Amino acid sequence: MPLRILVQVAGRRWTVEESFQTGKGLTGLDQHQVRRWTSWHRWTVLAMLAHAFLAVVASTERNPEPATAGWISLTCNEIHHLFTTLISRPILDVTHRIRCSTWRRRHQYRAQQSHYQRQSAHKP
Repeated sequence: MPLRILVQVAGRRWTVEESFQTGKGLTGLDQHQVRRWTSWHRWTVLAMLAHAFLAVVASTERNPEPATAGWISLTCNEIHHLFTTLISRPILDVTHRIRCSTWRRRHQYRAQQSHYQRQSAHKP
């Protein structure tokens, strides 16, 4: 098998591992107490569907040019947070929560830019 294909497969594996870790943290994939195969299977499918929902919403809501807006694109974590605060908890002030999300995304963008500048300054 050519080296190029092996590298592609290894890269795909890393993407799958990251997605699995994100799914465990965001959707509670690791919070089920396994008693029977059927319950484990249902819980796993439900958690994977929730993660797929977050990933699809994040990919459809991506800003093509986040640098011009001054904040990062919506991530699975941010969508999970917004969904939890807007849907699961009682809504007292929707505009306040949207402003908090906007502030957090702008802050993350500034932190990301600062990180990239520091990394480029330390390259030999």
